[in-house]
Amino acid sequence: MSDEPRVDGRHPASVVTGMVAEVLRLAETWPTWDGKPSQVDDRIYTPHKAVRRVADHLVDHLAEIEARVAGLPTLPDGWHASAITTAADLAPFTADDLDEARSRLTRLAQIFDVRLRALTDDQLDRRDGEGWSVRQIAFHLEGSTYYATAVGNLRS
Repeated sequence: MSDEPRVDGRHPASVVTGMVAEVLRLAETWPTWDGKPSQVDDRIYTPHKAVRRVADHLVDHLAEIEARVAGLPTLPDGWHASAITTAADLAPFTADDLDEARSRLTRLAQIFDVRLRALTDDQLDRRDGEGWSVRQIAFHLEGSTYYATAVGNLRS
């Protein structure tokens, strides 16, 4: 894989849980969203799309990690990712949506925290051929804040 993620001295579980905390910090401002998507690069983003992309990215890499730890092949990535914007992505983002996002993302973060803290340094750093190590995957996930920052802090 190209563009290998940079790692530092933080525990990979803290990287993922920190990313989720940052996404949720921004999401707390989204119930005031005016319904106009943000355009970043060649894509558009909305609060629902940001939550969907963060959750999908976490699920995708969690499945990859679990398969690798079990010694199984990983499934190919078939996500449309941020290339599509669904009708659901364009819906108003309410306080109830924030509660649902908080529940979904904090549970995913907890699963990552438990899984990554259970792995040894050897397991975290083992590479599968050309693929990234589990530690690198966790640091790569930190970039998922991109989707939330594309929507931004709507209180400002």
